This record gives sequence, C-alpha cells and structure tokens, in this order.
Amino acid sequence: MTLKTILLGACSALAFSGLASAETLTIATVNNGDMIRMQGLTSEFTAKNPDIQVEWVTLEENVLRERVTTDIATSGGQYDIMTIGNYEVPIWAKQGWLLPLEKLGDNYDVDDMLPSIRGGLTVDSKLYAAPFYGESAMIMYRKDLFEKAGLKMPENPTWEFIGDAARKITDRNADINGMCLRGKAGWGENMAFITALTNSFGGRWFDENWKPQFDQPEWKNALQFYVDLMKDAGPSGASSNGFNENLTLFQQGKCGMWIDATVAASFVSNPKDSKVADKVGYALFPTQGEMKNHGNWLWSWNLAIPKSSQKAEAAEKFIAWATSKEYTQLVASKEGWANVPPGTRTSLYKNADYEKAAGFAAPTLAAMNAADITKPTVKPVPYTGGQFVAIPEFQSLGTTVGQLFSAVVAGQSSVDDALASAQSTATREMTRSGYIK
Repeated sequence: MTLKTILLGACSALAFSGLASAETLTIATVNNGDMIRMQGLTSEFTAKNPDIQVEWVTLEENVLRERVTTDIATSGGQYDIMTIGNYEVPIWAKQGWLLPLEKLGDNYDVDDMLPSIRGGLTVDSKLYAAPFYGESAMIMYRKDLFEKAGLKMPENPTWEFIGDAARKITDRNADINGMCLRGKAGWGENMAFITALTNSFGGRWFDENWKPQFDQPEWKNALQFYVDLMKDAGPSGASSNGFNENLTLFQQGKCGMWIDATVAASFVSNPKDSKVADKVGYALFPTQGEMKNHGNWLWSWNLAIPKSSQKAEAAEKFIAWATSKEYTQLVASKEGWANVPPGTRTSLYKNADYEKAAGFAAPTLAAMNAADITKPTVKPVPYTGGQFVAIPEFQSLGTTVGQLFSAVVAGQSSVDDALASAQSTATREMTRSGYIK
C-alpha cells in the first residue's frame, strides 16, 4: 500500500467521522414567505456550525398544526424544532410539552422583544419559544383604484365604509375583486379573520359562564356582512382561499383590498413579486359603529423545542441564530430592509434604515399596538386571545366552526343554519369538557 493511499484513506475516514458526528435537526415549519427565506439562508448557520445539519419539513398551515400537535401530544419525537403560534406556546408549556429557552446567548437581548409578543410566549417567568415574526391585521388596498373611484381611505375606517368601497372598486370585466378575505376552513385560517371581525362587531365566542354566543345578534350581523361581501366583491372560489392564495391574488393585481396579517406588507410591496408594489396603501383593521374595537388580532410564529427532542442544545443554538438581531441584519444585506422579519423587536422600529425602506413599518406597529388580547371583545369574557380563544379545545372547535362557515361562502349552507350548528356544536363541546356545568 502506498503512502498516498494511506493518506487518502485516513482523510476519508476523518471526513466520514466528522459527518457521522454531526447532529441533524429536523425542523417543522409553515410555507410562508419568511420561513422559506429562512430555509434559503440556513447555509449561513451550518457554515458556522459544521457539527449541526438541518432538515426542513415545510407544510401548509393547517397541515403543520395537525402534524406538530399530534407529535407533541404523543411525545413522538419526530421534530427537534417546531414552528408554532402564540396560541399553542402557553398551553403546551403548562402541559410540560416544551423546553424553556434558557441558553440563547449573552448577545441575544431578550429584553429587546416587543412586550406584547414576549408576554405571550412566557410562562412562570420562563420563555418557551422565540418569535420569528409577529403580526397584527390591517387593510392593504390599491391606492390607484381608490383614486379612480373617488374614494379616500379614512384614518380609522368603519366596516360600512369598507363594504361600500369594496363594491365600488370591484370590476369583474377587468378581473378585479374589491375584497379578498380568508375563506379556507381552519381555526387559524378563516376563523382567524372571522373571529377578529366578530370581535370588532361586539361579538364574543363565550359569555362569562362559557356559554357559546353564536345565537346572539352580533354573530349574525358579522357573519352576514362577511358572506355578503364575499358574494358581492370577493373572488370566485373564495371558500378555498387562505393567506397564501389571497397573497397571490393581490400580487397579481386581482384584489382591490385585502384584510389580513401585517406580515404580508413586505410581499405585496416587493416589486420582484408584486405587479402592484408601488400602488399599495395601508390602514387599520376596521371598526363597527362606535365600538372602536379593531379586532385585536395579535399573532407570532415562533420556534420552540419539544420536550421529546434529544438535540435540545443544538436546537436552541439554531433558534438563537434564526431569531436574533444578527439574522435581521443578514436578511437586510441579502434581500433589503423591507424584507426582514417584522413585529418582534423594539429596535427594528427605531431603525432608520428599516423605516425608510419599509413604508408599512409605522402602520404595522400601529396595528400591533391597537391589539389587546387580554381584552379581545367589547363585552366581558373569561378568556384571552385576539383572533383565537386561548383554551386547548379551541383548536378542534375552531376548525369545526370554520368548516361550517366556509360552507356558507361556498353556497352550501345558510348563515342561520351555520350559526345554529356552531351553537349546538360549541355547547356540546364545552359541556363535555366541563366548562358548562
């Protein structure tokens, strides 16, 4: 055997040994634009941490929720990092299903997190997830279509104005829908919007004694408004449209208005992807009458470590990287400041470069500041949450109700029948779960 052969064999063995010793993190995430961008930048992390490899499981929002919920509830151990919302974090932390994040590093600056976002991820003074991006909801609208119709967006628009404006700017011949809204069934899809809408109409899921309220006039008024608006000014197939579908429609110039997550602003205003990037305006989530309740949508997509993971140290190292101020700088250097993950850090909204590049920065912050998930409705309630109800049963119940309401948009049911079914379904579930005695 030659010396060259011996050396080559030794090098190969060393290379194999190094590869074999690397830990592989399996990360479950949602197929939203910011998460896709994070995957594209993962090589920046692995280059600095060659002992850690990353495998991504990227799923549609409803499917992601089903998979990670099943895995964590059964201690399946399929994922080392899960992308979950501020709905799941406090519930799962109290169940003992998540590991606290206590080694994010000296330079991580936990105190820089927006208080409302950090508060939703903290249980017993411990942080159980780190926010990748945060959002509220707001109106995104075509300024050119408003000008053409002789309309001016108010500083605090009402639903009456929005409904009237949506119908006026609808142009079926030009394939322009006056309003795009979520219709796809799911507690985090159509029910996120419909719950926020009903909050602004003065409605609530439950009264102080946990009795369902779908038989009350506020729900009837809100759902009828939504269904009529989708019929008069919405796109065809609206019952199948979620966040991503409506984003595509807006970017293609087929929506005059879209009311959804503030995080969408960077995508609708990006000229690389949006045909109407230079025509977009922003406004607060509408109110109804004199109630001045903006719906109280407040959400964050967060990275958390399930207790079942055997690679917690490596997982926390990745989370610290992906949710750090340094990651924000990395995205800015690659994609521009307008495309950095929003809504998590106070420092971002004090950054002159971001403010200059992102015309939606101030409206986004105003929308988040307008939300108060501790008081989500006009009337008193025994729960917290904005576009969701922060109880474990809501995940299943919200999706069931979402299916009932999606069927109305599809023309398969009536508003009255859907509300009656929602009332009976919710009453049965809350009785079975012991909320109603």
